[in-house]
Amino acid sequence: MARLAFTGARLFDGDRLVDDHHLIVEDGKVRAIASGVPSTNLEIRTLDGGILSPGFIDVQVNGGGGILLNDDPTPGGMAHIATAHRRFGTTALLPTLITDTREKTRAALKAAISGAITGVAGLHLEGPHLDPARKGAHLAQYMRPLDEGDIALYSRAAAAIGALVVTLAANQVTPAQVARLSEAGVIVSIGHSNCTADEAEALFDAGARGVTHLYNAMSGLGHREPGLVGAMLARPGVWGGIIADGHHVDPRALKVAFAAKRDPGRLFVVTDAMALVGSDRQSFLLNGRTVTRDASGYCPRLTLEDGTLAGSDIDMASSLRFLVDRVGMPVADALRRATADPADFLRIGHERGRLIAGARADLVHLSDDLHVQSVWLSEQL
Repeated sequence: MARLAFTGARLFDGDRLVDDHHLIVEDGKVRAIASGVPSTNLEIRTLDGGILSPGFIDVQVNGGGGILLNDDPTPGGMAHIATAHRRFGTTALLPTLITDTREKTRAALKAAISGAITGVAGLHLEGPHLDPARKGAHLAQYMRPLDEGDIALYSRAAAAIGALVVTLAANQVTPAQVARLSEAGVIVSIGHSNCTADEAEALFDAGARGVTHLYNAMSGLGHREPGLVGAMLARPGVWGGIIADGHHVDPRALKVAFAAKRDPGRLFVVTDAMALVGSDRQSFLLNGRTVTRDASGYCPRLTLEDGTLAGSDIDMASSLRFLVDRVGMPVADALRRATADPADFLRIGHERGRLIAGARADLVHLSDDLHVQSVWLSEQL
């Protein structure tokens, strides 16, 4: 049985940064954070400064390493995407299927159910039950209301998948349907929706747990019509993912959202990453349409030929640097938004996202300026 001690770096435990302590890992699990000099019966791994943190958890990842999940909805495709993001500190993610055919949806569910895939913590279905009025880069021709077959399919899958997130628009579901999905263990997120604040509140009351990429593809915050954005920010118990690349959300709007969801942390970082993360390619096809990378700014930008944003080209470590450098967020707060908060949203905070006894020792070592130095999975320790 491997017994290790990581020392020489500040520790982020999922909530705060700790100095002058070391992390004890036993058989791939966190045993304790301890002060003083590590015991001589431990294998010592000395790090050269920086921060040792739980690995990042990304709830919304469309692709990576040159492929999209929609183009390869198989266990191999999911593993490829997870591997591509791992060198950027992401040790657990939800491969995300954007709006597509029933056959693609069933294939992705089958792949997620098939068995443990290293670095994959579940599945996110972003569609097809979205609002064509807020389609973004999705194809409206595949969007449709939720039906009884869908409810049965998702409910069965939720029992077999670690975490199943389904993004729904308010005009494609009823509160009663949301309640049934939630009771079956599906994590319902509202997104790509032009709903009113009252319509959103009705779905939150029914069990919807969060919103998908806050601000984007949804009714915005107005002082008389608060929309989905206002409903989410005003509701203490509702979670939300947000993209921190400077293209999807202005840094000032990021500050507003994080201030509204400061305590407890109910707003976490997602990349919404597409195929090009971890790849040298400069373009790819999305449902037969060309998406092109523009790397001229602080973060690369992905657009369709008509200028529509088509997901992001950012990784989690870059997102954290953006929050710290451009939004002015304290390092510990930024780290929490990429570790403990998404884990809690997915209801897996007891095993991922924190350095607590019994949790997986999925770890990332960061430099002081938040560049990834090393990544470990519990299976390797």
